[in-house]
Amino acid sequence: MDPWRPARQAPERRRLRTKVKRTMFNLFSRRSWSRMITPLGVRLARLGVTADAVTVVGTAGVVGGALVFFTRGEFFVGTLVIWFFAMLDMVDGAVARARGGSSVFGAVLDSSLDRVADAAVFGALLWWFAGPGQSRPLVLATLLCLILGLLISYVKARAEGAGMRADVGLVERPQRLTIALVGTGLDGLGVPYVQAVALWVLVVLSAVTVVQRLAEVYRQSRRGSAVPPTQVGS
Repeated sequence: MDPWRPARQAPERRRLRTKVKRTMFNLFSRRSWSRMITPLGVRLARLGVTADAVTVVGTAGVVGGALVFFTRGEFFVGTLVIWFFAMLDMVDGAVARARGGSSVFGAVLDSSLDRVADAAVFGALLWWFAGPGQSRPLVLATLLCLILGLLISYVKARAEGAGMRADVGLVERPQRLTIALVGTGLDGLGVPYVQAVALWVLVVLSAVTVVQRLAEVYRQSRRGSAVPPTQVGS
């Protein structure tokens, strides 16, 4: 047995762990999501589909799927329906880019309906856990997911209104939906504890993202990027 073999293998194991970590982070990165949805957006634009139409149809499908299936505890079928329409809704940006850019109204519509869709998903889960699901811990986890998700978006919007950027953080909307839907869908297949784990993990990641965005805004404001308080008041 070669006594130096473990020593030679140690750097290789470290490189492998680093590669795995990079792959996981790349999976959740905005660039990876953009690469996946851009081709579909180009095809829809060529068919004459507008970004606003994609936004409305996607949101309606998500809301309908959540209210029809999640409120009755039909998690697997509900996840499939919501996943389809959520992916469709996320294509609207790619469609807008393929058609030469989005309008101001389209951007506001997209952001507003995203909040509606998120509220429907987590609100439907909250309804189930508070009723037939009978799980007070998951009521709390779902409520925190909903609040933190809205706060993540709010911090970004307020920062942009103040002339700064706050698009940093571990989890953006696609990643938040992915974590919640994967855990919920697997629960619908009978996998124990996975939904609870997914929701609480999402709580932690969302809280970290809020802190990251606030820290980024603070850092930029310290460099003199802030605007007068009268311009950023609620």
